[in-house]
Amino acid sequence: MQAVVLAAGEGTRMRPLTFTRPKVMLPIANMPILEHLFLSLKDAGIDKVVLVVGYRDETIRGHFGNEWNDIKIDYANQRKQLGTADALKAASHLLDEEFLMMNGDAIVGSEDIKRIAGRDGFALAVKEVPNPEEFGVVECEDGLVKCIVEKPEKPKSNLINAGIYRFSREILEFVNRTPLSVREEYEITTSIKMAIESGIEFEAVEIDEWIDIGFPWDLLRANSFFLSRIEGRVDGKVEEGAHLNGEVVVGEGSVIKSGSYIEGPAVIGKNCKIGPNCYIRPSTSIGDGCHIGAAVEVKNSIIMNGTKIPHLIYLGDSIIGEKCNFGAGTKIANLRLDDKNIMVNVKNKMIDTRLRKFGAVVGDNVRTGINVTINVGTMIGDNVLIAPGAKVDGYVERNSKVF
Repeated sequence: MQAVVLAAGEGTRMRPLTFTRPKVMLPIANMPILEHLFLSLKDAGIDKVVLVVGYRDETIRGHFGNEWNDIKIDYANQRKQLGTADALKAASHLLDEEFLMMNGDAIVGSEDIKRIAGRDGFALAVKEVPNPEEFGVVECEDGLVKCIVEKPEKPKSNLINAGIYRFSREILEFVNRTPLSVREEYEITTSIKMAIESGIEFEAVEIDEWIDIGFPWDLLRANSFFLSRIEGRVDGKVEEGAHLNGEVVVGEGSVIKSGSYIEGPAVIGKNCKIGPNCYIRPSTSIGDGCHIGAAVEVKNSIIMNGTKIPHLIYLGDSIIGEKCNFGAGTKIANLRLDDKNIMVNVKNKMIDTRLRKFGAVVGDNVRTGINVTINVGTMIGDNVLIAPGAKVDGYVERNSKVF
């Protein structure tokens, strides 16, 4: 069967991480989000994918090409991100008679994909969540979708639209007539509403394995999920006196120096230098070409390719971009003194992470001097220079200098 995967958006809520890459290419367990989805699609028997791309599409095309792991890939361009219905319209010339459609930035299990693909006619994936007010809430009757209410203040249920659909080309009749929404987008949920009103039935299919990645801290949850499934493997060198405890993957060309202690699940990329005498705690992913030096402690974090965390540093519950360099004594706080949830500034709005522990999100090419302190919930843009001894808090714009 064919799957249409929407991957055109930047993911502005994921900034600063998406200034240099599309959201679907952000790494989880050292693999892009979209690659995890492709693996699920392959396991579900999907052998054809139409990728709708737009923002920084060269990153996606360069990674996947026209065929990946025996999945044939066609590309459709959505140059202006005008909504999900517009994205499907952009791919209309490539569609089979029946197909799946899904968002490229969500994690979904292969068994759930099989369950939806195996239905007859139109179907929509639903999932119970604790925060339905942040999604489109689905109202059902006798297993059929009656309506989808976008982000209601008082949801009637916890059942939300998971963004995975089974369509036939008949849906294009409604896509082509879909009006602009109040958000100034052409939304597939409006197309579905029009189809239901015309008499088409949509089966609600409840799924089990689904992780929505809407904010940067959701990457940590997904990272922990995938790391919990890894099997340890050492393709590099582990010196005498270094300890690997639990499931730890060490990439080719990487060296784990004496005195290093790594608690799995954790993954170390290729050509990394780890230690000596450092402590890497569970649920940590370290990309290719990284350096974790002496007296460094890293916990529950994602560190992207080429970043140097050389000595006397604490880094917890954080996401660090590519090619950063932290000066000695840099510390990232991850816990409020009053023990309340961490709040983060996203698009000039304070968002509750619902996390008691969360550190910082740091963009690419950020450099800190010695003894820099970064407070909980801090967002730091690309190419920021932070002077020795500085205290950093809140939101730091890209290309800034902090003294």
